[in-house]
Amino acid sequence: MAFTFRGGIHVPEHKHTASKEIKKMTEPKSVAIPLSQHIGAPCTATVKVGDSVDKYQIIGNVEKGLGCPVHASISGKVTALDIRLNAMGMNVTHVVIENDFENRISADIKPYEKSFEEITADDLIEITKNAGISGMGGATFPTYAKIQSALGNVDRLIINCAECEPYITANHRLLLESPDDIIGGVKILLKVFGLRDGDIAIEDNKPDAIELMKKKCADSDIINVRVMKTKYPQGDERQLIYALTGRQIPAGKLPADVGCVVFNAETCAAIYRAFAYGYPLTSRIVTVDGDCINEPCSVLVPIGTSYRDLAEFCGGLKREVQTIVNGGPMMGAAQWDMDAPVTKGTSAVLFLSEKSYPDVVDDYKCIRCGRCVRACQMGLMPSYTALFSRERKYDLCEKYDVMSCVECGACTYVCPGSVPITHLNRVAKSKINEKRKNAQAKEVKKNDK
Repeated sequence: MAFTFRGGIHVPEHKHTASKEIKKMTEPKSVAIPLSQHIGAPCTATVKVGDSVDKYQIIGNVEKGLGCPVHASISGKVTALDIRLNAMGMNVTHVVIENDFENRISADIKPYEKSFEEITADDLIEITKNAGISGMGGATFPTYAKIQSALGNVDRLIINCAECEPYITANHRLLLESPDDIIGGVKILLKVFGLRDGDIAIEDNKPDAIELMKKKCADSDIINVRVMKTKYPQGDERQLIYALTGRQIPAGKLPADVGCVVFNAETCAAIYRAFAYGYPLTSRIVTVDGDCINEPCSVLVPIGTSYRDLAEFCGGLKREVQTIVNGGPMMGAAQWDMDAPVTKGTSAVLFLSEKSYPDVVDDYKCIRCGRCVRACQMGLMPSYTALFSRERKYDLCEKYDVMSCVECGACTYVCPGSVPITHLNRVAKSKINEKRKNAQAKEVKKNDK
């Protein structure tokens, strides 16, 4: 029986690229690499206009606080330090590098000096921090910080290969084409956490990946392949942990607070590559799909590659694009610029026409059907929180626990009244956070007097 959770929905999968091998993208003429691609402080540029840089060279670093260094994904010349809007509409400095196509590798790149048997938790923290690895499932939390916070607090390691969003097949193809990198990463993580075994969680709509991973792990008593029921949002770590362990994460708490640590499959592979070869995170697998793309496929892409170059590599566009989505259609962010870059958190880029993307409805109304309540895996009352948010009664939104909303979009998807529930909940959460921040600032100011 497949593992699952309460609530959730079934959405059309659109896994058009599941059977297509990953293509390695031809290096673009230039890249624009954002100095903020992770949760935490943005990097400060360590290069200037006119500098020649090598592939894998550090071009941005964070001196204090939470953050990840950023590396060059190609060799070439720095032509600009541009301030541009990122996927979330924030101003971020981008290092623009013109490709010299010499593919010079930084002299700093080498396998870690210690063997697998000698590696410690401090070593892995250093490796993942120097390699600039952050969560590649979309959250982009710095991996070294996740390891630090979990040490001594967890008894369960879970590798998330659910990939429940429509269209996206990056992890699926990684499982099929580079299983040993994932397994290597699992073994390293188990060793540093001092755990006896770990779980690789795969949804049951990937039978070929399940079969291959079970075969690869058949002689191992430390890696378990767990088959998950295909349901959205199975890939949310709260639901994944509950499905596998029965443990529920309290509001405001993290997986480590219930003894679990979860890593995305591609993050796990990146950890292994940083240890085994010394490679920092400068490329990732991106699913390119949508009804506007001539040749949908998953592509290994240098970080900083523009959507325009990505679309051209995949055969170009066959009709006018109405919406570009960074990520999946349920939780991804709509984009407005074909020259926006692929980042560490970009699992997919979808090019969608007007006919494939629903129109925004102005005259929406709740018909009290309760579908959103049944769909909500967090056990909330989305119809109420959306109503209160629309009326700007954010205190009532807070009372009805809107801060526990994970913004998965399931409620909005099933709503027959076309109520933009997720958007309204997001607005409420923003207003509540703003109120809390202002209250905290006033308290600090009061105490300083």
